[in-house]
Amino acid sequence: SITEETVELLEPYLDMEDYNLETAKKVCGNVAGLCSWTQAMAYFYGINKEVLPLKANLALQEGRLAAARMELNSAQIQLDEKQMELDEVQAMYDAAMKEKQALLDDAEACRRKMNNATALIEGLGGEKLRWTASSKNFQNQIINLVGNVLLATGFLSYSGPFNQEYRNLLLQLWKKEMDNSKIPYSKNLNLTVMLVDNATVGEWNLQGLPNDDLSIQNGIIVTKASRYPLLIDPQGQGKIWIKNKEKNNGLQVTAMNHKFFRSHI
Repeated sequence: SITEETVELLEPYLDMEDYNLETAKKVCGNVAGLCSWTQAMAYFYGINKEVLPLKANLALQEGRLAAARMELNSAQIQLDEKQMELDEVQAMYDAAMKEKQALLDDAEACRRKMNNATALIEGLGGEKLRWTASSKNFQNQIINLVGNVLLATGFLSYSGPFNQEYRNLLLQLWKKEMDNSKIPYSKNLNLTVMLVDNATVGEWNLQGLPNDDLSIQNGIIVTKASRYPLLIDPQGQGKIWIKNKEKNNGLQVTAMNHKFFRSHI
Protein backbone atom coordinates (compact mmCIF):
# COMPACT_ATOMS: atom_id res chain seq x y z
CA SER A 1 0.00 0.00 0.00
CA ILE A 2 3.05 2.34 0.14
CA THR A 3 2.98 4.76 -2.78
CA GLU A 4 5.58 6.97 -4.37
CA GLU A 5 3.86 10.06 -2.92
CA THR A 6 4.17 8.69 0.62
CA VAL A 7 7.89 8.07 0.06
CA GLU A 8 8.33 11.63 -1.30
CA LEU A 9 6.66 13.03 1.82
CA LEU A 10 9.03 11.01 3.98
CA GLU A 11 12.17 12.08 2.16
CA PRO A 12 12.65 15.40 4.08
CA TYR A 13 12.55 13.50 7.33
CA LEU A 14 14.74 10.68 6.06
CA ASP A 15 17.36 13.21 4.97
CA MET A 16 17.68 14.71 8.44
CA GLU A 17 20.87 13.87 10.30
CA ASP A 18 19.14 13.05 13.53
CA TYR A 19 16.46 10.83 11.91
CA ASN A 20 17.98 7.59 12.92
CA LEU A 21 17.58 4.83 15.42
CA GLU A 22 20.29 6.01 17.87
CA THR A 23 18.95 9.56 18.11
CA ALA A 24 15.41 8.34 18.39
CA LYS A 25 16.36 6.07 21.23
CA LYS A 26 17.76 9.09 23.12
CA VAL A 27 14.57 11.02 22.63
CA CYS A 28 11.96 8.30 23.04
CA GLY A 29 12.80 4.67 23.07
CA ASN A 30 9.19 3.62 22.35
CA VAL A 31 9.12 5.30 18.92
CA ALA A 32 12.72 4.51 17.99
CA GLY A 33 11.51 1.32 16.34
CA LEU A 34 8.96 3.29 14.28
CA CYS A 35 11.77 5.49 12.97
CA SER A 36 13.76 2.48 11.92
CA TRP A 37 10.64 0.91 10.43
CA THR A 38 9.89 3.95 8.24
CA GLN A 39 13.44 3.93 6.94
CA ALA A 40 13.15 0.22 6.14
CA MET A 41 9.81 0.68 4.37
CA ALA A 42 11.17 3.53 2.28
CA TYR A 43 14.22 1.43 1.38
CA PHE A 44 11.98 -1.55 0.66
CA TYR A 45 9.85 0.59 -1.62
CA GLY A 46 12.91 1.64 -3.60
CA ILE A 47 14.09 -1.92 -3.95
CA ASN A 48 10.60 -3.20 -4.70
CA LYS A 49 10.17 -0.52 -7.34
CA GLU A 50 12.99 -2.12 -9.32
CA VAL A 51 12.15 -5.69 -8.37
CA LEU A 52 8.45 -5.69 -9.33
CA PRO A 53 9.07 -5.02 -13.03
CA LEU A 54 11.72 -7.68 -12.91
CA LYS A 55 9.28 -10.07 -11.26
CA ALA A 56 6.64 -9.23 -13.83
CA ASN A 57 9.16 -9.69 -16.61
CA LEU A 58 10.28 -12.93 -14.95
CA ALA A 59 6.71 -14.21 -14.86
CA LEU A 60 6.28 -13.16 -18.48
CA GLN A 61 9.51 -14.83 -19.49
CA GLU A 62 8.62 -17.94 -17.49
CA GLY A 63 5.31 -18.04 -19.33
CA ARG A 64 7.13 -17.66 -22.60
CA LEU A 65 9.62 -20.32 -21.49
CA ALA A 66 6.79 -22.70 -20.60
CA ALA A 67 5.15 -22.05 -23.96
CA ALA A 68 8.50 -22.48 -25.69
CA ARG A 69 9.06 -25.73 -23.81
CA MET A 70 5.64 -26.93 -24.83
CA GLU A 71 6.44 -26.02 -28.41
CA LEU A 72 9.83 -27.70 -28.01
CA ASN A 73 8.21 -30.84 -26.63
CA SER A 74 5.70 -30.83 -29.46
CA ALA A 75 8.48 -30.24 -31.96
CA GLN A 76 10.56 -33.00 -30.34
CA ILE A 77 7.62 -35.40 -30.62
CA GLN A 78 7.18 -34.44 -34.25
CA LEU A 79 10.94 -34.79 -34.75
CA ASP A 80 10.89 -38.26 -33.18
CA GLU A 81 7.97 -39.25 -35.39
CA LYS A 82 9.72 -37.87 -38.47
CA GLN A 83 12.94 -39.60 -37.41
CA MET A 84 11.06 -42.89 -37.14
CA GLU A 85 9.55 -42.28 -40.57
CA LEU A 86 13.00 -41.34 -41.86
CA ASP A 87 14.50 -44.53 -40.38
CA GLU A 88 11.76 -46.60 -42.03
CA VAL A 89 12.26 -44.84 -45.34
CA GLN A 90 16.05 -45.20 -44.98
CA ALA A 91 15.64 -48.92 -44.32
CA MET A 92 13.40 -49.20 -47.39
CA TYR A 93 15.94 -47.21 -49.38
CA ASP A 94 18.82 -49.40 -48.20
CA ALA A 95 16.82 -52.54 -49.06
CA ALA A 96 15.95 -51.09 -52.46
CA MET A 97 19.58 -50.17 -53.12
CA LYS A 98 20.68 -53.65 -52.04
CA GLU A 99 18.12 -55.20 -54.34
CA LYS A 100 19.18 -52.85 -57.11
CA GLN A 101 22.83 -53.84 -56.65
CA ALA A 102 21.85 -57.51 -56.64
CA LEU A 103 19.90 -56.97 -59.86
CA LEU A 104 22.84 -55.10 -61.37
CA ASP A 105 25.17 -57.95 -60.39
CA ASP A 106 22.75 -60.51 -61.85
CA ALA A 107 22.43 -58.43 -65.00
CA GLU A 108 26.21 -58.18 -65.30
CA ALA A 109 26.59 -61.92 -64.74
CA CYS A 110 23.85 -62.57 -67.30
CA ARG A 111 25.56 -60.18 -69.73
CA ARG A 112 28.86 -62.04 -69.30
CA LYS A 113 27.12 -65.36 -69.82
CA MET A 114 25.39 -64.00 -72.94
CA ASN A 115 28.70 -62.72 -74.29
CA ASN A 116 30.36 -66.05 -73.55
CA ALA A 117 27.45 -67.91 -75.09
CA THR A 118 27.53 -65.66 -78.14
CA ALA A 119 31.27 -66.17 -78.53
CA LEU A 120 30.81 -69.91 -78.06
CA ILE A 121 27.98 -70.06 -80.58
CA GLU A 122 29.99 -68.03 -83.06
CA GLY A 123 33.01 -70.23 -82.43
CA LEU A 124 30.99 -73.41 -82.78
CA GLY A 125 29.20 -72.10 -85.84
CA GLY A 126 32.28 -72.88 -87.88
CA GLU A 127 32.15 -76.46 -86.65
CA LYS A 128 28.71 -77.03 -88.15
CA LEU A 129 30.03 -78.25 -91.46
CA ARG A 130 32.57 -80.52 -89.79
CA TRP A 131 29.93 -81.92 -87.44
CA THR A 132 27.57 -82.50 -90.32
CA ALA A 133 30.28 -84.34 -92.24
CA SER A 134 31.23 -86.31 -89.10
CA SER A 135 27.60 -87.23 -88.48
CA LYS A 136 27.28 -88.46 -92.04
CA ASN A 137 30.56 -90.35 -91.68
CA PHE A 138 29.33 -91.96 -88.42
CA GLN A 139 26.14 -93.02 -90.14
CA ASN A 140 28.15 -94.58 -92.94
CA GLN A 141 30.34 -96.34 -90.37
CA ILE A 142 27.24 -97.81 -88.70
CA ILE A 143 25.95 -99.05 -92.06
CA ASN A 144 29.34 -100.49 -93.04
CA LEU A 145 30.18 -101.87 -89.58
CA VAL A 146 29.15 -105.46 -90.31
CA GLY A 147 31.17 -105.64 -93.51
CA ASN A 148 34.20 -104.00 -91.92
CA VAL A 149 34.13 -106.42 -88.99
CA LEU A 150 33.79 -109.34 -91.45
CA LEU A 151 36.88 -108.20 -93.35
CA ALA A 152 38.81 -107.65 -90.09
CA THR A 153 37.94 -111.10 -88.70
CA GLY A 154 38.80 -112.72 -92.04
CA PHE A 155 42.14 -110.92 -92.04
CA LEU A 156 42.94 -112.09 -88.49
CA SER A 157 41.84 -115.67 -89.16
CA TYR A 158 43.30 -116.45 -92.57
CA SER A 159 45.96 -113.97 -93.77
CA GLY A 160 48.67 -114.76 -91.21
CA PRO A 161 50.73 -117.26 -93.28
CA PHE A 162 50.84 -115.05 -96.41
CA ASN A 163 52.93 -112.14 -97.61
CA GLN A 164 51.72 -108.60 -98.18
CA GLU A 165 50.79 -109.12 -101.82
CA TYR A 166 48.70 -112.22 -101.19
CA ARG A 167 46.99 -110.60 -98.21
CA ASN A 168 45.90 -107.71 -100.43
CA LEU A 169 44.66 -110.21 -102.99
CA LEU A 170 42.60 -112.00 -100.33
CA LEU A 171 41.02 -108.70 -99.30
CA GLN A 172 40.10 -107.93 -102.91
CA LEU A 173 38.50 -111.36 -103.34
CA TRP A 174 36.56 -111.01 -100.11
CA LYS A 175 35.33 -107.55 -101.10
CA LYS A 176 34.16 -108.94 -104.45
CA GLU A 177 32.18 -111.67 -102.68
CA MET A 178 30.68 -109.10 -100.31
CA ASP A 179 29.66 -106.91 -103.27
CA ASN A 180 27.94 -109.90 -104.83
CA SER A 181 26.17 -110.60 -101.51
CA LYS A 182 25.32 -106.90 -101.12
CA ILE A 183 27.08 -106.66 -97.77
CA PRO A 184 28.08 -103.00 -97.21
CA TYR A 185 31.62 -102.12 -96.16
CA SER A 186 33.88 -99.07 -96.26
CA LYS A 187 35.54 -98.72 -99.66
CA ASN A 188 38.58 -96.98 -98.15
CA LEU A 189 38.87 -99.36 -95.18
CA ASN A 190 42.32 -99.49 -93.54
CA LEU A 191 42.51 -102.61 -91.40
CA THR A 192 45.61 -101.43 -89.58
CA VAL A 193 43.90 -98.20 -88.44
CA MET A 194 40.77 -100.17 -87.53
CA LEU A 195 42.52 -102.82 -85.40
CA VAL A 196 45.25 -100.84 -83.62
CA ASP A 197 45.91 -97.24 -82.55
CA ASN A 198 49.03 -95.18 -83.23
CA ALA A 199 50.12 -95.18 -79.57
CA THR A 200 50.23 -98.99 -79.51
CA VAL A 201 52.16 -99.08 -82.80
CA GLY A 202 54.65 -96.59 -81.39
CA GLU A 203 55.11 -98.77 -78.29
CA TRP A 204 55.69 -101.83 -80.53
CA ASN A 205 58.33 -99.93 -82.48
CA LEU A 206 60.12 -99.05 -79.23
CA GLN A 207 60.04 -102.75 -78.33
CA GLY A 208 61.79 -103.68 -81.59
CA LEU A 209 59.01 -104.30 -84.12
CA PRO A 210 59.82 -102.81 -87.55
CA ASN A 211 57.64 -99.96 -88.76
CA ASP A 212 56.64 -101.33 -92.18
CA ASP A 213 53.02 -102.27 -92.93
CA LEU A 214 53.68 -106.04 -93.07
CA SER A 215 55.37 -106.06 -89.64
CA ILE A 216 52.56 -103.99 -88.09
CA GLN A 217 49.99 -106.39 -89.60
CA ASN A 218 51.94 -109.30 -88.15
CA GLY A 219 51.89 -107.57 -84.76
CA ILE A 220 48.11 -107.17 -85.03
CA ILE A 221 47.66 -110.88 -85.86
CA VAL A 222 49.92 -111.92 -82.96
CA THR A 223 48.06 -109.77 -80.41
CA LYS A 224 44.47 -109.92 -81.73
CA ALA A 225 44.04 -113.45 -83.14
CA SER A 226 42.43 -116.07 -80.88
CA ARG A 227 44.89 -118.84 -81.87
CA TYR A 228 48.52 -119.10 -80.81
CA PRO A 229 50.74 -117.51 -83.47
CA LEU A 230 53.64 -119.28 -85.16
CA LEU A 231 56.37 -116.84 -86.19
CA ILE A 232 58.67 -117.72 -89.07
CA ASP A 233 61.40 -115.26 -88.16
CA PRO A 234 64.70 -115.76 -90.04
CA GLN A 235 66.01 -112.28 -89.06
CA GLY A 236 65.06 -112.62 -85.37
CA GLN A 237 63.09 -109.35 -85.32
CA GLY A 238 59.92 -111.01 -84.11
CA LYS A 239 61.76 -112.81 -81.28
CA ILE A 240 63.31 -109.56 -80.07
CA TRP A 241 59.92 -107.86 -80.13
CA ILE A 242 58.17 -110.70 -78.25
CA LYS A 243 60.90 -110.78 -75.57
CA ASN A 244 60.70 -107.02 -75.01
CA LYS A 245 56.91 -107.00 -75.12
CA GLU A 246 56.43 -109.82 -72.59
CA LYS A 247 59.48 -109.09 -70.41
CA ASN A 248 57.33 -107.75 -67.56
CA ASN A 249 54.85 -110.65 -67.82
CA GLY A 250 57.25 -113.44 -66.73
CA LEU A 251 58.01 -114.75 -70.26
CA GLN A 252 59.99 -117.98 -70.30
CA VAL A 253 62.09 -118.84 -73.39
CA THR A 254 63.03 -122.43 -74.38
CA ALA A 255 64.25 -124.30 -77.43
CA MET A 256 63.57 -127.66 -79.07
CA ASN A 257 66.95 -129.02 -77.94
CA HIS A 258 66.51 -127.91 -74.30
CA LYS A 259 66.71 -130.88 -71.89
CA PHE A 260 63.51 -129.96 -70.07
CA PHE A 261 61.71 -129.45 -73.36
CA ARG A 262 62.86 -132.86 -74.73
CA SER A 263 61.78 -134.68 -71.58
CA HIS A 264 58.13 -133.91 -72.37
CA ILE A 265 58.29 -135.09 -76.02
